[in-house]
Amino acid sequence: MSRTRGSSIRSLLDRREFLGNTVSGLSSLALASLLDQDQSLASSPVFDSRQPHAARPGHFDPKAKNVLTIFCAGACSQLETYDYKPELIKFDGMPFDDGPPVTFQGPSGNLARPQYDFHPRGESGKMISEMIPHLGGIVDDISFIHTLTNKSNTHGPAENFLSTGSVLDGFPSMGAWTTYALGSENENLPAFVAIPDPRGVPQASVNNWGPGFLPAVFQGTPFSSTQPVGNLAPPTAISPSADKSARELLQLINEEHLAQNPNDGELAARIASYELAARMQLSVPSISDLSTETAETLRLYGADSKNDDKAGFARNCILARRLIESGVRFVQLFNGAYASGGALNWDGHQKLKEQYDVHAEIMDQPAAALFKDLKQRGLLEDTLVVWCTEFGRMPMFQKGAKGRDHNPQGFTAWLGGAGIQPGVSYGKTDELGFKAVENISSVHDLHATMLHLIGLDHTRLTFQHNGLDRRLTDVHGHVITEILSQQS
Repeated sequence: MSRTRGSSIRSLLDRREFLGNTVSGLSSLALASLLDQDQSLASSPVFDSRQPHAARPGHFDPKAKNVLTIFCAGACSQLETYDYKPELIKFDGMPFDDGPPVTFQGPSGNLARPQYDFHPRGESGKMISEMIPHLGGIVDDISFIHTLTNKSNTHGPAENFLSTGSVLDGFPSMGAWTTYALGSENENLPAFVAIPDPRGVPQASVNNWGPGFLPAVFQGTPFSSTQPVGNLAPPTAISPSADKSARELLQLINEEHLAQNPNDGELAARIASYELAARMQLSVPSISDLSTETAETLRLYGADSKNDDKAGFARNCILARRLIESGVRFVQLFNGAYASGGALNWDGHQKLKEQYDVHAEIMDQPAAALFKDLKQRGLLEDTLVVWCTEFGRMPMFQKGAKGRDHNPQGFTAWLGGAGIQPGVSYGKTDELGFKAVENISSVHDLHATMLHLIGLDHTRLTFQHNGLDRRLTDVHGHVITEILSQQS
């Protein structure tokens, strides 16, 4: 027997090492058991398929009950809005020696100063572009993340990543994950509503509010102030009493059918969807009817504007507030629609200043009024508001143009409302705003933070799909605690 082999056997038989290994193994098993009992391991929500939208508790006490996202489609430039770069003014018109010679759409031109002047706003003195004077008025109530990064520089996949945590199609949206976990406080309205821009839908379209591999019942319901939910009203030939009788008969038949198939979760979910649709016949038309809003409120939002696109978006903002007011769990509000060349969105490749003059007029006042209205009504105490876009823009113009190309290496989002510490600016991009250099954050970090504020641990919110425990944050993400209030 060799010395090496003999030493190995003596090691295995060594009493102290044997007991040490045994204790370590038992300790690991005990710890796993305790963590499981403490619900600290990954766990899927449990819900009644007959009442899939019934409210249910999260992993811990939430700071926010509802979430509202304002999604600026087309990639709104951080350099023309929230990320002030005086060095970019200094080097305006000069070559970007350390920059990429070719970007998404072609060769790079020279560095270009912000196309709008910046001014200090609020008590915090945060430098904000004059392009968005109304949003500049709420800087003391919100927190900025200046160092978000995206995995893609293409609009469709980047929108997917922002809304679902994956650049690929087929993954659940953040609203679907939220309602899968928590249900809703309102049984007469959808738990998750997506409000497309009056000009159309974003490039990734229904992926932004789709259920992915989650049960279909958790997909978002798209409607707006100009595009109501279809097929809610019964035919004029059917009287209200006849319609009610038919629905009661259908409910009776459905209940008998379900009693004969008690373990059919898909059948139960389908019946629940039909029943919600019936209740929506009464609730959706009333919540979409803005005639009850005061003239003062309409003016606050800009819904009385002669600019039809601005008035339409303003009415969508009012609808968003009414949905939050009614207890809808997740509201996804879009500004901008898919169109090549940025005619209908923030994709400023050719004539950025000219395009942004149009889009800012549509977005600024209504979005700021929505935030202010939520605050004055006391709704911000329970609502998390997130302003976001899929990526940012380059510090140089494209060669031969006066617009900026796609830049996923450092862009800005802001959060306000429940659980957010106001007046914070988290992270920094470099002196030209090209890429994040301090406290670099990912979209997964943004999602983890949002879930945390509504009482969910992003590492424990899972759904088993194709043998894997899938998460909104994949295997990444951390909560950005620096922007949270001390109580969060």
